[in-house]
Amino acid sequence: MTTVTDLLIVGGGINGAGIARDARGRGLSVVLCEQGDLAGYTSSASTKLIHGGLRYLEYYEFRLVREALFERERLLEAAPHIIWPLRFILPHEKGIRPAWFVRLGLFLYDHLAPRKRLPGTETIHLTRHPAGKALKPGFDTAFAYSDCWVEDSRMVALNALDAAERGADIRVRTKLVSARREGDIWVASLQNVATGETTEVRAKVIVNAGGPFVADVLNAKLGLNTQKSVRLVKGSHIVVPKLFETEQAFILQNTDKRIVFAIPYQGKFTLVGTTDIPVESVPDKKVTISDDEIQYLCNVVNHHFQRNVTPADVVWTYSGVRPLFDDGSVNASAVTRDYVFDLDRPEGQAPVLSIFGGKITTFRKLAEHALDELKSFFPAMKPAWTETAKLPGGDMPDADFERFFAGVKKRWPFLPEALAYRLSRAYGTRIEELLGSAKAMADLGEDFGAGLTAAEVDYLVRREWARSAEDILWRRSKLGLHVPAGAPARIDAYLEGRRATSVAAQ
Repeated sequence: MTTVTDLLIVGGGINGAGIARDARGRGLSVVLCEQGDLAGYTSSASTKLIHGGLRYLEYYEFRLVREALFERERLLEAAPHIIWPLRFILPHEKGIRPAWFVRLGLFLYDHLAPRKRLPGTETIHLTRHPAGKALKPGFDTAFAYSDCWVEDSRMVALNALDAAERGADIRVRTKLVSARREGDIWVASLQNVATGETTEVRAKVIVNAGGPFVADVLNAKLGLNTQKSVRLVKGSHIVVPKLFETEQAFILQNTDKRIVFAIPYQGKFTLVGTTDIPVESVPDKKVTISDDEIQYLCNVVNHHFQRNVTPADVVWTYSGVRPLFDDGSVNASAVTRDYVFDLDRPEGQAPVLSIFGGKITTFRKLAEHALDELKSFFPAMKPAWTETAKLPGGDMPDADFERFFAGVKKRWPFLPEALAYRLSRAYGTRIEELLGSAKAMADLGEDFGAGLTAAEVDYLVRREWARSAEDILWRRSKLGLHVPAGAPARIDAYLEGRRATSVAAQ
């Protein structure tokens, strides 16, 4: 079977999903293939922030920071269920960066782009502020500023969902085997990882959004070479029992000039990261944190906080490889987080657009710019449209989550408050499809633990391409740290039963 399409997008991370969504809204036909799960690699391994990137100002990345600050406001409006404001405390430590230098950076951060919903910077005295109780003696002054939290892998799923509802063909567990040019058309072979079945896709343009695999797609899959190269940087995080009681997060300066975030995480924990470790290649399976990285992050915590941690206190770790554009920087932390496009378009031949770099905050603008690069190939393409568009579930009046949540509790009063909050945050207005006419918890089916019910699992399979317990627990519901030990096996058994029933019905 052969599928004919305008765009074949390779990669189901935030950039691929964002481009698929934008392209369908502009009238282009789209096939997206992802060899694993959506957000299965780098896009689920972020620090979970929508932010301008305060530290990028130190490297004169003013354009990137300005664009990211604009996007921060737009995304907060577009997805108020999975994005919300977060206040950060930056303790000042003499000898690392002068106070005037930090104040100047924060002044620029406040004024490079308009702020509609986030408060500006203030200086706080830690001896009188509740945040000071968490820190060791000697930290007297700090600066407070605002950015946003995001459920990163859900952001990817919602972009893919919006694209699919507009007509995109989203194929997870489907890898690009190879592609060749036949004049102005790409002929690509895709393989279903589960069944081994191969299909052919004929596309006018290939968009290479392979993330850390972008060079592999060009060289091994397409048989091309490019002068632009990707700089692979591993970032790792640890999760430890709660370090402090405040709702604010901390941004910690270190003597090596890196910064580390310590962020409240899922009520019981603190998320700490990230590292910046250059790596030469990307394994097919997920990368993992090293013992040295764990100790480094523990050392940062122990330098700043009253509550010390050891590697034995770490309850979870995750790592991702960031595909940064190689700008020649010696220091991995200084490598630009900006994005670069490489358009390969020999005369009379089908083009491929490869994406180097990027960050989750600027995915929407990246997608917009990527499609602008392709305008000459699609003269009838509609104009850009995503700037004011809502993501699925985000269409709540005035982007007011608290008002929406109050309505959820009134509509489904049988839900425990914590479960109602989690479902409201995860699904926004799409909670209606998940809960429907349920009158009691029993109507939602089997409970796998931590409030994860069969109704939610069914929704994630039906609407968000979930295929395994790992997909559901770590990238869709975020309940991996909360369910009992036997839950993954029970969920996988349930999913297998669903598949068997579906096959039998055919």
